[in-house]
This record gives sequence, structure tokens and C-alpha cells, in this order.
Amino acid sequence: MADTPSDGVATRWSTVFGGCALRRHPLLLSLIGAACVVLGILVAVLVPEGDGPAWVMAVAGCLATGVLLLVRVGLALLRPGSGTAS
Repeated sequence: MADTPSDGVATRWSTVFGGCALRRHPLLLSLIGAACVVLGILVAVLVPEGDGPAWVMAVAGCLATGVLLLVRVGLALLRPGSGTAS
């Protein structure tokens, strides 16, 4: 069956937006994860502890988000067959 012009457009878009973000943008995701960890540390240091549970939740949320994102990127890079040259 012959390709139609609309098939070419769909193939082009699937090529541009296809693939896992962990394979396409690992450096960007690592920087975002590191920024979340730094933000959590800054909130823990700069905001007074007298603000109650909101302070603890903000620190825990920032740290957890950053660590989970960094671990996920690290696992994606260490997974067998996940070469970055594809």
C-alpha cells in the first residue's frame, strides 16, 4: 500500500515526540531533580521551624521529589540496552 501525504506527517510527529523522556532528556531531568533537592535544603535552612507541619511537608516534598527523580534517571541510564546513541 502506498504512503499518503497524511501518513508522512503522522510519522514525522511520532518521530519528534516518540520515545521516553528519560532517554531523550536525561540531563534536563537530572538538573530538575538536583534543583528540587537544593530547594528542599534551602527551605529547611531558611524558613523558621515555627511554621508547623507545613514547613515539614514542604521540605519532605521537595527532597522526595528530587531524590525520586534522580534515582529514576539513574536507573534508566543503568538499565541494560538503554544506550543513549539511539
